[in-house]
Amino acid sequence: MSENLNGAAIEQIATLAKSAVGFQVVKVDHDDNTLAPTVLLGFDPRGDGNGLVDLRPMLERWRVAPERCIGTATVTTLQSFIDLVNRHKSEDSVVFAKTAWPGPALTAVIDYHGLDHVPAFAKHRVQYAFPITDEFKAWADQDGKPMSQTEFAAFIEEHAPELASPMPEEVSEFGEGGLFKTAIATPAKLIELSRGLEINVGAKVKNAQTLQSGEGEIIFVEEHLNAKGEKLTVPGLFMVALPAFVDGGPVRIPARLRYRVREGSVVWFYQLFRWKQYLRDRVVADLEIVQAETVLPVYEGTPES
Repeated sequence: MSENLNGAAIEQIATLAKSAVGFQVVKVDHDDNTLAPTVLLGFDPRGDGNGLVDLRPMLERWRVAPERCIGTATVTTLQSFIDLVNRHKSEDSVVFAKTAWPGPALTAVIDYHGLDHVPAFAKHRVQYAFPITDEFKAWADQDGKPMSQTEFAAFIEEHAPELASPMPEEVSEFGEGGLFKTAIATPAKLIELSRGLEINVGAKVKNAQTLQSGEGEIIFVEEHLNAKGEKLTVPGLFMVALPAFVDGGPVRIPARLRYRVREGSVVWFYQLFRWKQYLRDRVVADLEIVQAETVLPVYEGTPES
């Protein structure tokens, strides 16, 4: 190989070799336990050199594994959140929870600061954002919005699977002897009402009154008939029961049924009673499940950004 090198090339190599003489790798000792045990620096003593040189960027090119875990994994079910946290957790890991609407979420910080008060990076996280079911979104979106008689009847028919019979404690708390002083309708009663409304589409309201039970009574009459017409009893309250979050436990919410008579026609709407509080209760219950299955401390709030 040397036979192929001319005199100029050999001279260049010799110059480079001479220029490298004196370059040293320096190991720096320190007592800062937040740094790597050994800090490597290059030292170039030449007059036209760079003095101390940080070798880290050069060494990073040769890394075959990450220095530490950084990033946020996003899961779509509560069980996946529990399983992934259990896979990576350490004795310093914690879980934070945003329990209030909107945007309830759980965030596990795997590399959180320890009880010895030594700060950690807190950059390895797992997040679960409580995805809302289509069924609950439909109820929440329509909450308090007026509907025609036809629209309301169709809505009740469409969402019949989410109607529930009241439990005894719900009757006591909300029913005739409770908060709203009215009977609570069964699913069958609401279906009966919706079908009665379908029959009376186009009919005028002859009379509407509130009964002593707290229910309403509407009497319809066909315009061309001089008759008493069809009577419908309207419950003042019904129960909705459905999972608010995908693959989550059920949430039970009282709904107040309302109507207004305008120029012989009826406008319907319902009001979900304190539904944001019921959703928060569901998130808190799920947080307790997470604490039991991961055996980690949990906190309501958000971690340091």
